[in-house]
Amino acid sequence: MSDPILLEQIMVAAGMGLLGAVVFAAIGLVSGTDETTTLAPLTLLVVLLGVPPAGVFTFFLAGAVAKHMTHAVPTALLGIPGDTLATPLLQDANMLRKLGVPHIALRKMVSGAIVAAFVAVPLAVLFAVLLAPFGATITKSAPWIFLAAAVLIAYFSAGRWAAVALLVPFVMIIIALQSLTAKYGVKLSISYFLGIAIGPLIADLFTVISPQGRSKMLRDKVRTFSLAPDVKGWSGYFPNPLKVMDRVQTRWTLATAAVSSATFVFSPVAMTVVLGELVGSRVKHAYHRLTTVLSARNGVTEATYIAEALIPLIAFGLPLSPVAAGPAAPLFNAPPRFTVDAATGQTHNLHNLLNHWEFLGYGMLAVLLAAVVSYPFAMNFARRAALFVSRRVSHEAIIATFVGLIIVISVWEGQFLGLLVILTMGLIGGLLSRLFGFNTGVQFMGYYTAVLSVPAIVKLFG
Repeated sequence: MSDPILLEQIMVAAGMGLLGAVVFAAIGLVSGTDETTTLAPLTLLVVLLGVPPAGVFTFFLAGAVAKHMTHAVPTALLGIPGDTLATPLLQDANMLRKLGVPHIALRKMVSGAIVAAFVAVPLAVLFAVLLAPFGATITKSAPWIFLAAAVLIAYFSAGRWAAVALLVPFVMIIIALQSLTAKYGVKLSISYFLGIAIGPLIADLFTVISPQGRSKMLRDKVRTFSLAPDVKGWSGYFPNPLKVMDRVQTRWTLATAAVSSATFVFSPVAMTVVLGELVGSRVKHAYHRLTTVLSARNGVTEATYIAEALIPLIAFGLPLSPVAAGPAAPLFNAPPRFTVDAATGQTHNLHNLLNHWEFLGYGMLAVLLAAVVSYPFAMNFARRAALFVSRRVSHEAIIATFVGLIIVISVWEGQFLGLLVILTMGLIGGLLSRLFGFNTGVQFMGYYTAVLSVPAIVKLFG
């Protein structure tokens, strides 16, 4: 009886993983598509549609891995970052573009990503299993851990002490909005999360409708891009990533992926920058240094994302990392299906619904599906895809699609109040991110501090 059930679960997981890989491989081609703005709402939609836990997990993970392969396409070929985590790759990629070999930069980046992804999943599960015995203690201490994690993540963000200080008024705004909606019998959680996720987008939309802001966004000429001819250096459809990179690049990619697979608190961008600088300081030849750093850094983007989602999810069930509190938040808290109890820190989410072996098996399945979809596509059709996206795809249409999705979810949860909360949180969060480096990862930790830590503090001193 169990075999047919298991087979059905695997088929659902494979189907959802394939869907996630295809969707986010395409989204990764569009420059400036932030991970939180895209991964989080679509994963939340999958959760709310009632997809089984294994399908939810493979959809998210395959999507994240696929996106962090194809985000290399606009970064390497067009000179514009594919998403937030592609920003640290831009300088080295532009240097290789000036040397006339953007296709080499692309191949090194994508190959580094696929190798790191296959390494990161088993290592992240292993580290999570080692931390799991402390899960009960950490769960009981959840309010204080969230508070400490919020301060730590804020300090390591771009805003530093400003971000730490901004946690206080930001948390107070959330508490005030909760009190307001409670007077009308409306309890919101998803709307806060979505408002934070699309904060920069809402801030930009308000800027555009302001004459003063619009004048600052005007450009005197159309931005142009130059695409080098495509050069294929292999036969067949699926090149071997271990042959695309040399032995030194493979070793550095494996080493940095292993290090980033063991961390789950620090900013992914910071990990990408720091480990990239470490690799660059160890390679002397200029050209070899550029290609090696790009391989390692894009591997770190994959490994960090995987580790920061898997370790807190498997070990604790609490979103105790920037990725877990941001793009992966629907895996932890998506009422009414997945919840984190504000009073006790008790959880009901993928942490409770999948065991360690299922996380490992479905995680490797997700990476395999992303690799089958994204890797050969990026290696064989990157130039044509970049040309099509830059000429034919409307960024406004993509933004409008996500705005429409978010409006539907907010109205479903809280009617008109849900929409107002999204606008308020989005505008405040977006402006704070733009002006002070108070990024979405810190803001998500601020939200969990408001719903978990503040009640515990009030109870302690009450």
